Amino acid sequence: MTPFKLDERLKNDCYILSESAQFYLLLLNNALVPWFILVPKTDKTELYELDVLMQQQIMSLINHLSDFIRQEYPIDKLNIATIGNIVSQLHIHIIGRYKTDPFWPGVVWGAEPKEKYAQKTVNKLKMKLKSILEI
Repeated sequence: MTPFKLDERLKNDCYILSESAQFYLLLLNNALVPWFILVPKTDKTELYELDVLMQQQIMSLINHLSDFIRQEYPIDKLNIATIGNIVSQLHIHIIGRYKTDPFWPGVVWGAEPKEKYAQKTVNKLKMKLKSILEI
């Protein structure tokens, strides 16, 4: 079996917050919205192709990340999606949205503007989310 490799575009656009044997947890480097990406370590490209156990684990992680976003940020809405039109590697976006964000009410994918995270903020998020993939 070929070792899992994270897509280069995800590597370039995101910070790796956490990694387990089955998942990566990423933070998209755009501080304008809290945007997390969950990447299952699989060669499957669609959520429905995964076995039921992996699907359940993903839903549990999405729920925990959603709770985290709601507690940490004063968001108005959560956007959760698996698009994969540009990056075909299976990945799930969990994004907190504000009615005041520069993209509202439209989509955030490929949109401008962008604001990079301060390393200090990324480090804090890593600490706060340290155990999320251990669930």
